[in-house]
Amino acid sequence: MTIERPAQEVYAFVRDPRNLDKWASGLDGAVKVRFVDANPYGVLDHYVSVASGPEVYMPMRVFPNGEGAEVLITVFRQSGVSEDTFVQDTQWVRRDLEMLKEVLEK
Repeated sequence: MTIERPAQEVYAFVRDPRNLDKWASGLDGAVKVRFVDANPYGVLDHYVSVASGPEVYMPMRVFPNGEGAEVLITVFRQSGVSEDTFVQDTQWVRRDLEMLKEVLEK
C-alpha cells in the first residue's frame, strides 16, 4: 500500500497505540498488540493476541518510496484456519491498510 506521507511519519503513526483505533478495525475489543522495539529500519512486526486463541505474529514494514511510503503486512495462514476464513482475514487487513492510507492522507 503506497501512502503519500514520509516513511518516518507513517512509522511513528502506526507505532503509536493511541492511533490503532483510527485505522486498525481488527484490533478492537479485547485484543492485545505487542510491537517489536522501535528501530530505524521501518520494522513494525507485532504480535496480536485475544483471550480465545494463541498469539499471532504479523510481520509489518514501512519502506521509503520517493516522498511517500510503502506499507507491507504479511498475513500467515494459521493452523486450522479454513481457506475462506484466511481470505476474509487478508481482505480485512487490506481494508485496514486502505483506512490507514485514508487517515494519513487527509
